[in-house]
Amino acid sequence: MVAVFNKDVLSWYLITIKLREAVDAKLQRSTPPPRDLPLRLTNGDASPPLQRQPATARSRAQSPAHSPKPQDSEWVVAIRGKLAQARSEAAALPWARLSVYRVPKCLRDGDERAYTPQAVSIGPLHRGRRRLREMDRHKWRALHQVLKRTGHDVTAYLGAAQALEDRARACYEGRAAGMGSNDLAECLVLDGTFVLELFRGALDGGKGFVDDLGYSRHDPVFAMRGAMHAVRNDMILLENQLPLFVLDLLLGIQLGNPEQTGAVAALAVRFFDPLMPTDAPLRREDRSRLESSVGAEATAAFDPLRGPMLHCLDVFRRSLLRASVQPTPPPPPPVRLWPRKWSVPRRVADKRRQQFVHCVSELREAGIRCRRHNTDRFWDIKFDKGVLHIPRILVHDGSKLLFLNLIAFEQCHMDIATPGGNNITSYAIFMDNLINSAEDVKYLHDRGIIEHWLGSDAEVADLFNRLCQEVVFDINDSYLSGLSDQVNRYYDHKWSTWVASLQHTYFSNPWAIVSVVAAVFLLLLTMTQTFYSAYSYYRPPH
Repeated sequence: MVAVFNKDVLSWYLITIKLREAVDAKLQRSTPPPRDLPLRLTNGDASPPLQRQPATARSRAQSPAHSPKPQDSEWVVAIRGKLAQARSEAAALPWARLSVYRVPKCLRDGDERAYTPQAVSIGPLHRGRRRLREMDRHKWRALHQVLKRTGHDVTAYLGAAQALEDRARACYEGRAAGMGSNDLAECLVLDGTFVLELFRGALDGGKGFVDDLGYSRHDPVFAMRGAMHAVRNDMILLENQLPLFVLDLLLGIQLGNPEQTGAVAALAVRFFDPLMPTDAPLRREDRSRLESSVGAEATAAFDPLRGPMLHCLDVFRRSLLRASVQPTPPPPPPVRLWPRKWSVPRRVADKRRQQFVHCVSELREAGIRCRRHNTDRFWDIKFDKGVLHIPRILVHDGSKLLFLNLIAFEQCHMDIATPGGNNITSYAIFMDNLINSAEDVKYLHDRGIIEHWLGSDAEVADLFNRLCQEVVFDINDSYLSGLSDQVNRYYDHKWSTWVASLQHTYFSNPWAIVSVVAAVFLLLLTMTQTFYSAYSYYRPPH
């Protein structure tokens, strides 16, 4: 029994040794050897070191490209395609050349008509709309008149437009990307010629249509009749624009100087002059420069801010801000307007701390008055010694769409390189804060600051209150931020409120003044009588 038992143990021992050798051999094949030490056999004998593989060979052997990879699903392939498209789009930077934008839905809610043409479409974004097709026949008449007057063939204009196709297409957001080459060229030539005919004929009060361009005095469009008002309003809309370089080229071909630039900007400023919201929209010297710059030899023109311009709305915006010196924030106010003992905590609530200033009614309670600032620069607002000097502004039936489209342009074209990138928005928000009710409008109207042709003061208040409802705006990035800080500092001091209350209660009209003077006189007499009575009591006469 002992021998058999020892034999069985020996058998199991030999089997265990073989299994261990097999496991060790497999581990040696799967585990890479150390870089600096030779491999050793399991029985303890040293073996010659293995030769190291080159780094390139190891990396090639371990590279994912040479390793088997499972086939991507259709979903993953579709996602990879979208990522490749996004990568190419990001490299091309298509938005860097945009200038004619679709107005965002957040801005146009409730004011669709303010951004949509009602009489004529200019450019591809509203081309082909059913209610605007009636004006197309007048566009073809304008093109025919140009070819007849100049003796040119239409291919000269179509070829020039096709040469600018890629550059013009990149200016539009949306629909122009899907237009064919021929359709886009036809749109640029047809609409561009129509715009130029309107610009050139509007000089000298519309006499140019008959005397210079050859239209009939009874023309339904080119005779400065009622339709011109609706057409002008449509041509100022953000979505209804043509790139200025297209108009410059078309006008240059007509004048025999395709390289000219600037004349269209001069014509645009003159054409949109009636929409200016100021007392003196165009100064006499500017008007003479405009008229002298448009002609057969025009090589330079009146440029309000002397910089590259995008389209007619951009030209109009720059002409609004024309000045030798651009709007800049006022100098910082003094640290303390009144002694510290009169200072009180800010009276504005949290929801109003994002406003520029308080409304007119609240400012009047704090002793701040408004006066008319005699200047044609409607944005030039000043504050001095409790008086807010505001230039006069004219409000008419086209003011709403005018300001809405200017604000939309500043919101969309955030990289405006010219000074005053958001000055129109700053002014609109300032006036929105200043006007809360019809009483505020009435006060400003009585001071000669607001002149309006609307039905009531309430309509004017509603107009300003609706201009900037969904506008993204940083108060610190405004040329009026320093002025607003001055006004609010003055507003926050109790002394000014007391003085204003005294004036409002006792000096509001001549009869109140007479009453106060009489009361003061009687008070002085009473005090004098009391003094002499007391004096005679303590020092009786001898």
